[in-house]
Amino acid sequence: MPEGPEVETEKLHEAIHEELEREGGTLIRTIALTTAILAALAAIASLRAGATVNEALLLKTDATRLQAAASDQWAYYQAKGVKAAVAEGAAAAFEAAGKPAPAVYAQRQKGYADEQAEIRAEAGKLEKERDEKEAEASHLLHVHERYAAAVALFQVSIALGAVAALTRLRLVWAGSALLGLAGAVAFVLGWVG
Repeated sequence: MPEGPEVETEKLHEAIHEELEREGGTLIRTIALTTAILAALAAIASLRAGATVNEALLLKTDATRLQAAASDQWAYYQAKGVKAAVAEGAAAAFEAAGKPAPAVYAQRQKGYADEQAEIRAEAGKLEKERDEKEAEASHLLHVHERYAAAVALFQVSIALGAVAALTRLRLVWAGSALLGLAGAVAFVLGWVG
């Protein structure tokens, strides 16, 4: 009577081990591929996030410059108003003395009023351009937030992919893939604006 089983267990053990390695190897390759794709998407999303925030900052800077120019125009407008008031006061002094005011004072008042109308139009134009730049910058900052969210989701997804590769747990890899999909959705939402 034999003391052990007649089936050669060493060959069976090797076959089981090879099958486990093959199945694990496929999982590892799949995780590696999805992680590489996610890393590429994260890099692109990161570049887009940086580009949009830089463009928004440039627009904000331009809007600030336009605000300063508009403020200068309004100061100029007020200066012309003061000059018109001075001309009116000088004319009033002549009239108070019982003398007719020289025509130059009326001409100055009209000239200052005409200049004020031009200055007001220029200041309004600058303010409108400033508002357009501000609105565009705000929109770009909103797009930047979407790209930044995509980058964060991709990074967490990549980290979970590494955990899945180490533990060979399909559930962890599925979580990684779902987060990667959420990152892709945020990326597309950023792209379409």
